[in-house]
Amino acid sequence: VLLILMEWFLGKPLFDEESTIIHHYAFAENPSIFKYPDFAASWALSIPLVVRLAKKVKEEPLKSDFTIDLKHEVALYIWDNGKGPHLTAVPELCTVPEDSPQASHCATTVSKKPPLCGEPVNKEDIFVAVKTCKKFHSERVPVIKKTWEKDALFLEYYSDHADPSIPTINLGVPNTERGHCGKTFAILQRFLSSAVPDTKWLLIVDDDTLISIPRLQVLLSCYDSSEPVSLGERYGYGLSQGGYSYITGGGGMVFSREAVVRLLKSGCKCYSNDAPDDMVLGMCLNALGLPVTHSPLFHQARPEDYARDFLAHQVPISFHKHWNIDPIAVFNKWLKNDFTASQDELKSGKTEL
Repeated sequence: VLLILMEWFLGKPLFDEESTIIHHYAFAENPSIFKYPDFAASWALSIPLVVRLAKKVKEEPLKSDFTIDLKHEVALYIWDNGKGPHLTAVPELCTVPEDSPQASHCATTVSKKPPLCGEPVNKEDIFVAVKTCKKFHSERVPVIKKTWEKDALFLEYYSDHADPSIPTINLGVPNTERGHCGKTFAILQRFLSSAVPDTKWLLIVDDDTLISIPRLQVLLSCYDSSEPVSLGERYGYGLSQGGYSYITGGGGMVFSREAVVRLLKSGCKCYSNDAPDDMVLGMCLNALGLPVTHSPLFHQARPEDYARDFLAHQVPISFHKHWNIDPIAVFNKWLKNDFTASQDELKSGKTEL
């Protein structure tokens, strides 16, 4: 009876080996001491804990405006600076492949194969827009050219300076140190113009985004381009006070043509050229009542910023930032993909991304 009445927080624990920006550098002196659940393995709360938390949510406003990594933030909220329970590890909650020998004792398993929703989207259906600026032409653009540019059939670099050697296109928007809203909305307008090929999907990335286009082609087979789709790593702002969700830009923002049409038709626009483009787009989508779809395969930060066990059961689509890493080595380790297998090969398990 006592066990039933206790507050239990159960799951498969993850921990940070280094303090990381996506967790606001929490527990900087010893980040591995704090455990949070891997949602892919499922997690559970006892009813007494649910009851107390429900009351707490109603009576106390949440302290953070931003929702970045929900699993970590949920664990912090439950822990409540030591006043609440720690996460208790449950070995039966697993993220091993469903066909592995270890799965026999597991209540949960995961599939590491990509989603099978049909044939991968054709390269001809994706237009890629890379945001850059003159000071990064020689530093960041060469990384893209050495890694994933070859996998994109339609790609343009947008800068504050037209450099024919790359080439880059000047959209007439001055460079800003942050935000880049003016540039992004100019990209949206160009996407719907006759200046670029008529494609079903628009991918907007930063010049320090590392991405697998073939894996994105597979993922997009699960979505209908005739619907207003906005896809990527979803963050939140002020969600407990009627805020909005948005696709964080560094990991890559994917929009169907229909989503872009509705965004621009609505008259939504930047309040300044250096406004945060991803957040402004989130506000626009929220005002229109259009969904923002999360995929954990997009990443706003570097592989080093995520728990090792979290990435171990993923086939990631993107990472972001070149800071303190060799970006080409990171791409080759995590994202390089010469995938040409058929759907039959995928279904038979002979080939994995």
